[in-house]
Amino acid sequence: QVRLVESGGGSVQAGGSLRLSCSGSGYTYIAHCWCWFRQAPGKEREGVASIDSDGKIAYEYAIKDRFTISQDNAKNTLYLQIDNAKPEDTAMYYCAIEPVPAARYCKGLSSGFRHWGQGTQVTVSS
Repeated sequence: QVRLVESGGGSVQAGGSLRLSCSGSGYTYIAHCWCWFRQAPGKEREGVASIDSDGKIAYEYAIKDRFTISQDNAKNTLYLQIDNAKPEDTAMYYCAIEPVPAARYCKGLSSGFRHWGQGTQVTVSS
């Protein structure tokens, strides 16, 4: 019933920018944890950035200065702004959400995530 749909991926040259979106529907949660994940071929899935329904944010260290996560709670939409893209950012990017009784139950990138989107591909060329 819960559906998350990512959009905004594509191909850019190194140094370029993209904004990814994740539109959620089919739920009404008291509070939530959002997260962006990515997975490149031959690599493990990794958390990129998380945000809870109160706006608390956590970033994976390697991308901290180049990625910005944000949300519009009224629209059930999550965003990831990618700036100064690097070839190593090439991956399938997924959004995920976990309902929680209150935002304080979120654990940033270590939170469990119950619902996932299908992903959007980001390709960064050198």
